[in-house]
Amino acid sequence: YAFIGKGASIAFIKKGKTPLDGLRHLPLSLKEIKPNVLICVPIFAKYFKNVIEQHVNEMGKIPEFIFRHALNISYMYYKDGWNKGTGWQRILKPIVLFFKQTLFKKARAYFGGELDFFIGGGALLDADVQKFFYAIGIPMYQSYGLSEATSIISANSQSKCHIGSSGTLVNNLSLKICDEKGEELPFGVVGEIFIKGGNVMYGYWKDEDATKKVLQDGWLHTGDMGYLTIDGFLNVQGRYTSLLIADDGEKFSPEVIEEAFCTQSKYIDQCILYNSQRSYTVGIIVPNQHNLKIYLDEKNLTADSEEGKNTVLKLIEKEIDEYKTNGKYGNMFPQRWLPVALGIIEEEFTENNGLMNSPMRMNRKAILEKYKNLIDFLYSNEARDIRNDVNIQEVEKMKLG
Repeated sequence: YAFIGKGASIAFIKKGKTPLDGLRHLPLSLKEIKPNVLICVPIFAKYFKNVIEQHVNEMGKIPEFIFRHALNISYMYYKDGWNKGTGWQRILKPIVLFFKQTLFKKARAYFGGELDFFIGGGALLDADVQKFFYAIGIPMYQSYGLSEATSIISANSQSKCHIGSSGTLVNNLSLKICDEKGEELPFGVVGEIFIKGGNVMYGYWKDEDATKKVLQDGWLHTGDMGYLTIDGFLNVQGRYTSLLIADDGEKFSPEVIEEAFCTQSKYIDQCILYNSQRSYTVGIIVPNQHNLKIYLDEKNLTADSEEGKNTVLKLIEKEIDEYKTNGKYGNMFPQRWLPVALGIIEEEFTENNGLMNSPMRMNRKAILEKYKNLIDFLYSNEARDIRNDVNIQEVEKMKLG
């Protein structure tokens, strides 16, 4: 309605059998439509980033070095969005504008050449992906909303953006962060997001019981975890029902970790973590078979050899180890929430098999039910070695050449 009300045209791409299959229609559609605004979910954002980086890599080492150097300079200038070009970094503005009009212009041409910005939603969007697109001149503004709140609750914008957050609240909306008892929490403390305002629904159609559970005294209990910063930016941490719960009762949202694993590794497409009052966390990973095949080819290995299978599994384990204390991302997450055992599966999570829903979010309940036996196995001593027979059998199913 907002787009139509402003006189904008709306275009849709042809739907594929799976979300990733649908992406095959994008390049032609983007060149034909030449969009000014593109609404996308995280799985598309990661795909766009990977396509651009792949094209740069194919150009050779020198163009890749120049591209990376330009990115790093742009990262320094744009910072977290709201503070771009402040301090000594303001002297970088002419250089950043030069890169935007020359080097990064070719990257933007992939989207039709007229794209002003993305609007991200549907699930948590990794901050590194947002920084990448901000750097090449197409900001990705993360938003947050629910159907029960007439879609929109908060959003970043051209005038007010904090990368990594879900933006500031829309007008005429009240929001508070509460603990499990419903008591309001101070700025910076994580709790459940409650909202109240004219955009909140009256209730679920002919379902009074469900309505009473989420609507109390006019406040909608969203079921999402997050916190507010003192300057008014909302940071969404994930679904309350998705929380990992350790054996001592401590809770943690897995979605930010899962998104980091998938975004920052070209060998991991999907990941789900699990811990329900157990002594440690475990994870199920769907690898990127295309990139694994390329890696094996570079090592002159084949997937049907024992060495090839073990190499694939150790590579995935190495990617996760980067988040441990001495790893590249060792300070990102508390160590106790990182997976101790990993289950590798060949089948991806899709809408067709019921493991993904329409906004491209994982259907956690369905996944955990389907892979209950695998999760039970992951809590065995045998599973701690990623080269176990269960994982080997899954690698054998993959199309790795």
